[in-house]
Amino acid sequence: MSDINEMNVGLRWYVVHTYSGYEKKVMISIQKVVANRGLGDQIVQVKIPVNTRIEKKGDEEKVKEELIFPGYVLVKMIMTDETWHVVRNITGVTGFVGPGSKPTPISDKEVADLFLEEGTQTIKLPFGVGDDVVIKGGIFDGQSGTVQTISDDMSKALVLIKRGRRDMPAELDTSYIYPAN
Repeated sequence: MSDINEMNVGLRWYVVHTYSGYEKKVMISIQKVVANRGLGDQIVQVKIPVNTRIEKKGDEEKVKEELIFPGYVLVKMIMTDETWHVVRNITGVTGFVGPGSKPTPISDKEVADLFLEEGTQTIKLPFGVGDDVVIKGGIFDGQSGTVQTISDDMSKALVLIKRGRRDMPAELDTSYIYPAN
């Protein structure tokens, strides 16, 4: 019996290091090998932790996925010589995370915390607090101003609109606000 079989017992999460940009290819390859070899009871889950980000430009919204840990894939598996070789020999895999050649599992709490964050959506606006902006639409169409605050849900912004000698505060929907170029 090898060191790997003695070291780990049961299903555990392991971190697999990959070449940058190969995360999805590695995940798909592992899933294919597991299906082809009937290893579904030993390698049960493969995940790439991502954050989903919504980028807003006016009325247009784009959903983008952003890797939390580029170059890494998480695999829930029973560590045996066979499963180690299956994962290790996938194209794009450089090895398991751990000292030397011994894969080290991560705790269930670490994985739970990581997956709690997964799926949360963040919104990225093309402007921030203090930026000069132009309003396009609504009663302030064509006016310019400076962003003072942005709501937590990124749907509204307080803009100081330049009106003569005085700046007028106005709370606007962020879909009307564009960066001044």
